[in-house]
Amino acid sequence: MFILTSIVSFLKDKSYRSLLLTTNFFIGLGTVIYHFVEGWSWLDSLYFSVITLTTIGYGDFSPQTDLGKIFTLLYIVVGVALILGFFNSLMLHFKKQQDAL
Repeated sequence: MFILTSIVSFLKDKSYRSLLLTTNFFIGLGTVIYHFVEGWSWLDSLYFSVITLTTIGYGDFSPQTDLGKIFTLLYIVVGVALILGFFNSLMLHFKKQQDAL
């Protein structure tokens, strides 16, 4: 029940909601770019976007075009900072909710 309450309160807060929207937009942007530039399927493009931004990087996919490589450089620099900020905000929110109990 604690997790459900925390998620609902997280979504009610406007600043958290915009961070969630921005993060999802950025993952969606990467998915679209990789789909059209690299010619990957939608699922493969989404998979690569998430794997890249969470710094897991299995190595099963990698951009082959120059444009894809340049985009990936920028995508990693901006996206990793965004994802880390999102996870940090999420953890701070859960901690604040837990401390309130």
